[in-house]
Amino acid sequence: MKKWLLSAAVLDLLLATFAFAQANDKIAVVNVSSIFQQSPHRAIVANKLENEFKGRANELRSMERDLQTKMQRLQREVATMKASERSSLEQLVMAQRETFANKAQEFEQDNRRRQTEERNKILSYIQNAVKIVATNKGYDVVIDADAVAYASNAKDITADVLKQVK
Repeated sequence: MKKWLLSAAVLDLLLATFAFAQANDKIAVVNVSSIFQQSPHRAIVANKLENEFKGRANELRSMERDLQTKMQRLQREVATMKASERSSLEQLVMAQRETFANKAQEFEQDNRRRQTEERNKILSYIQNAVKIVATNKGYDVVIDADAVAYASNAKDITADVLKQVK
């Protein structure tokens, strides 16, 4: 019984190897990161995001300059200020610093979230282009070139996908 199971397992392995060898001509690789870097959509999205966050970035820069000015005044005039004036200015600086830190953190999180959303849209567009090229050229499997250590018989369809993306 054990010999029969072992023979069946060996037969299954040979059949899987044979099937893979036959499908080997239908495998392609694509360099998604290269296509992403060369994508015209990337520059458009970068400009879009820059415009989207420009107002908030300017507001943060203005808050930072104002905070630095107050901190410099506090350092410069600490010896000549009344204790009540110094205490008031210190509290104002601390409150502004906390507000600035919170707004800066929100800005970074929102910016990162939007960049991720837009990057995922571009990658989805690239993935659809890969599907179109693979279907048109008759490939069954397309693997990202960054995930492959070696592929001697795989066809590189990066240029074709890049044409489809542009």
